[in-house]
Amino acid sequence: MGLAYTDLKKGTLFVMDGAPYEVLDSHFLRMQQRKAVVQTKIKNLMTGKIVDRNFQPSDNFEEAEIEKKPAVFIYTNRGEYWFHEEGNPKNRFMLKTELLGEAAQFLKPNTPVETMMFDGKVITVKLPVKMDFKVIEAPPAIKGNTAQGGSKVVVLEGGAKVSAPLFVNEGDMVKVNTETGEYVERVEKS
Repeated sequence: MGLAYTDLKKGTLFVMDGAPYEVLDSHFLRMQQRKAVVQTKIKNLMTGKIVDRNFQPSDNFEEAEIEKKPAVFIYTNRGEYWFHEEGNPKNRFMLKTELLGEAAQFLKPNTPVETMMFDGKVITVKLPVKMDFKVIEAPPAIKGNTAQGGSKVVVLEGGAKVSAPLFVNEGDMVKVNTETGEYVERVEKS
């Protein structure tokens, strides 16, 4: 099915130059004396590369035929992230850090993910939006700071760094939004 430039909204998947892209951000731009354009930030789902691109009314796109399948993350080794098909541990596949982007830091063993397949190949995975992590490093809160509700950077299992409230300590379990990389809430104290 063909897409018009006005269809390029956040989350839309389309094909350009034979590669699947996901629209990360888009907004209309009206120029004086000129036709309106759509300014987009798009991600090449094969390479993980993000580019800014303007599209015009004359541009046409094919909708990307993306197949989605559940899978499970197993382990990482030297920039390779290994998964297996849900319910079929023998059917394994690997994705490199570049393809996973920011999401890679939030993968922990046995995390259920949704794979996206293009032309029979897994191109990327989507993590659960909210996940729980153990805090493995947290600087101590400095006395007198806590009243202002400041924040500090803590390190989660897997190495991700997030900004969290001062009351979060090493050993606590916290909920994080994997899409934005933001702290949501403390699940339990250590």
